[in-house]
Amino acid sequence: MLTPHSPEPFDKELCELVLAIAPRIFAVVQECEVRPGLKDGCVAAWGMAFHEGPVHVIAADGTGQMVLNSPERALRWFTRGGSDEGGLTARLVWLSRAGSAAFDHAEAA
Repeated sequence: MLTPHSPEPFDKELCELVLAIAPRIFAVVQECEVRPGLKDGCVAAWGMAFHEGPVHVIAADGTGQMVLNSPERALRWFTRGGSDEGGLTARLVWLSRAGSAAFDHAEAA
C-alpha cells in the first residue's frame, strides 16, 4: 500500500519521464562491395540523437567526435565515393528503445 509520503509514485513518474525523453542510439555502418555480389561492412561510429537538439557522433575507434544537426549528416562523413565506384557507403542502424527504466544499475541492465 502506498502512503502520501511514499516515494514510489514519484519514482515511477521519473522513470516514465526518462523513457519518454531518452536519446536514441544509432550506429553508422560502412559497407563496400569487395567483389560483385559480395559486401563487407563495419561499424564506423556510434551516435546519440536527442529528441530536440544536437546529434553527437563518435568514431567507433574513439579517435574523433562531432556534433551535427541530424543523424543523416553523419553519413556524409563516413561515405567515400559512390557504390557504383566501389567506394564506401554508409547507413544508419537504430538500436531499439528500451522498455524499462530503474534507479538501480543492476536492475536496468
